[in-house]
Amino acid sequence: MKASQYIVAVTGASGAPYARTLLDQLLRRQLPIHLVASKAGRLVYRLETGCDLREQFGDRVWFHDAADFTAPIASGSFPAAAMVVVPCTMGTLAAIAQGISSNLIHRAADVCLKEGRKLLLVPRETPLSRIHLGNMQRAAEAGAVILPPMPGFYQRPWSVQDLVDFVVARILDQLGLVQDLIKPWDPETALDPAAESKA
Repeated sequence: MKASQYIVAVTGASGAPYARTLLDQLLRRQLPIHLVASKAGRLVYRLETGCDLREQFGDRVWFHDAADFTAPIASGSFPAAAMVVVPCTMGTLAAIAQGISSNLIHRAADVCLKEGRKLLLVPRETPLSRIHLGNMQRAAEAGAVILPPMPGFYQRPWSVQDLVDFVVARILDQLGLVQDLIKPWDPETALDPAAESKA
């Protein structure tokens, strides 16, 4: 197996459009993807997108059950390039931060940390308690990248998808993948009232 394989985990926090857009972007690049979703993750995905996650992507990715500890991504010998948990519940964050592997998502994330591989956590909760913040700090100190879905508005978004694209673009940046979802910051364009009509 090649080291260009990516793991995407979907948990039960709100934010299914981020997962869908990221998966679309990775598939557009023809990258091998191993997808694992919790039961709550699949439920929220259906509620927020109107689609079943497995039916939408199951024939284009390796889909793993969250209870399957025999999956290849549970082993340090699996050559993953990176893992993204999007969206990431506070419960999942806590398990990862504490090194508790009660499902395949936690275990795969633990493997990425112990093997020094890129792990991106996209936590979706507000407001944040001291427990949440402490777990974020602990996970970051262990090597994870904490990437909250906080969209910028200097791109002058016109739709919800524009806001989603901003966050996914930052995820792709962290993965070292070239993205064309948003343009780099340009103060001249951002400060020019007529820039919108020039685009």
